[in-house]
Amino acid sequence: MSLQTEVKKVTTHTLLRMKANGEKISMITAYDYSFARIFDGAGIDVILVGDSASNVMAGHETTLPITLDQMIYHASSVVRGVNRAFVVVDLPFGSYQSNSKEALASAIRIMKETGAHGIKCEGGEEILESVKRILGAGIPVIGHLGLTPQSIYKFGTYSVRAREEAEAEKLRNDARLLEEAGCSGVVLEKIPAQLARSVSQSLQIPVIGIGAGKYCDGQVLVMHDLLGINTEFQPRFLRRYLHLHEEITDAVRQYIHDVKDNDFPNEQEQY
Repeated sequence: MSLQTEVKKVTTHTLLRMKANGEKISMITAYDYSFARIFDGAGIDVILVGDSASNVMAGHETTLPITLDQMIYHASSVVRGVNRAFVVVDLPFGSYQSNSKEALASAIRIMKETGAHGIKCEGGEEILESVKRILGAGIPVIGHLGLTPQSIYKFGTYSVRAREEAEAEKLRNDARLLEEAGCSGVVLEKIPAQLARSVSQSLQIPVIGIGAGKYCDGQVLVMHDLLGINTEFQPRFLRRYLHLHEEITDAVRQYIHDVKDNDFPNEQEQY
């Protein structure tokens, strides 16, 4: 029996057992109660309340503008829809990078005000002091290496990271440092599949990939991409499981037509 069917509540311990058993971990983003409830009911293992809300919910070009208060709003909405999944919340840009005390205060606010089960933050050695301080308070932390969207202006592009050996070696070292600090897992974004494979094999904690190939211990996708709500974003790693943009557009057009034609509501749809 897989842990997906056996476990009533996914925890950090569950995720470690899944890696040890070779069972892949499924993760998806969510930002509100209704979708979180659907995803949880479907059996998803981990829900990430991503700072991608800045893009897909608020319409910003990058993840940088979203605030801690806004992340708390989205996360608390998600948690209310979840019974089984492990809920992780992104620490937004500016809430943890330069000051470890501020990082801890941000993480505590998320945990206290949302009921979430852990936080995620981007970076390795540069943010290690913040990571250790948060972990020291008993808060689970998921790391994030490779393409780190909060650093997009430093990178200057969303292209694949760590193709060169120097950057690859730094990524391997950062992953090791995060594990040694006590992180519960690491997300690897948009890096070569063989590099992700070597990192995953070298760590005891689970490695979740997004554009990092099939050898990771699990995968994560943004819900708007997976469901085809967002049609502009089409990277190689994305598999669309639905085309909701087209279906929703057709449904709303039909609704408009029925209202204009005085076909809705009909006799059976009124009191």
